Amino acid sequence: MSWFKGIEFAHPEFFWLFISIPLMVGWYIWKQRQLQGNLSVPTLKGFTIIKKSMLPKFRHYAIVLRCLAVAALVVALARPQSSLSWQNSTTEGIDIVIASDISGSMLAEDFKPNRLEAGKEIAIDFIKGRPDDRIGLVVFSGESFTQCPLTIDHSVLINMYADIKNGMITDGTAIGMGLATAVNRLRGSEAKSKVVILLTDGSNNSGSIPPITAAEIAKQFKVRVYTVGLGTNGFAPYPVQTPMGVQYQRMPVVIDEVTLSKIASITGGKYFRATNNATLKDIYTQIDKLEKAKIDVTQYRKKTEMFLPWAIIALVLLSLEFILKNTLFRGALT
Repeated sequence: MSWFKGIEFAHPEFFWLFISIPLMVGWYIWKQRQLQGNLSVPTLKGFTIIKKSMLPKFRHYAIVLRCLAVAALVVALARPQSSLSWQNSTTEGIDIVIASDISGSMLAEDFKPNRLEAGKEIAIDFIKGRPDDRIGLVVFSGESFTQCPLTIDHSVLINMYADIKNGMITDGTAIGMGLATAVNRLRGSEAKSKVVILLTDGSNNSGSIPPITAAEIAKQFKVRVYTVGLGTNGFAPYPVQTPMGVQYQRMPVVIDEVTLSKIASITGGKYFRATNNATLKDIYTQIDKLEKAKIDVTQYRKKTEMFLPWAIIALVLLSLEFILKNTLFRGALT
């Protein structure tokens, strides 16, 4: 009911008293029937001269006013209160850099449409779900570079993420270089939490910085690293361009899980293995839950008592019944 919009009740248990209203009406009807009787007369001529009156039409005024008064009194007893609340909140932001492998093996199609595109699509959904965080993007293959520095403008980040593709840099898998570049982007961050999400489908075979050394650097700068190994178990279909068109070869999936686990362990992160689109999406969901910004909320509430108008309405209705009963309807059947 719009009357009670934004209203709270301190004692809603008093609403059970509304049951008394139909009981009052039932008692009134029963009493009225007991007062009815029959009168036999030889002729109706004696009644033709009686002047018509409007009073009989309002003979049930008493029960109506009484029921309305009880209803208003019940609402008053329930203590309606207007509630006004507001809050101040402060967010301790999280800085996140996604370090994504874009080597040739990321074109394998054990993910749909392939590892690289699946990783982009799911990571973009992750970015959209964290509007309050600064997020950046590093890509690596045989070497690494920053595709997008830390930014709160996620529309720019998403557009730049969508543009990454295999072949942008020399092929290879420089996991240590990719992690070191990501840590470098976070080095000057003053965020309460600094995170790298590193995705790769292979073993380190390029670059001048070993992965464990990069992990130790991350630890020094208090950067937590979540590592994700991409690839099904066994073999994965890999597209190869031939004079006859695209042919598929079965390529063995070789992920250095020992190193990835050690990187996560050194930095206080966690290692995940993604074997398809669904598990990769679930991994991002888990990371999203692990890395939530801390929010300090101070809430203020102000309540205003609103029972008095209802009590006054009940008093007015009962007074009106009493006045009418002893003046206008004095001697009438009620």
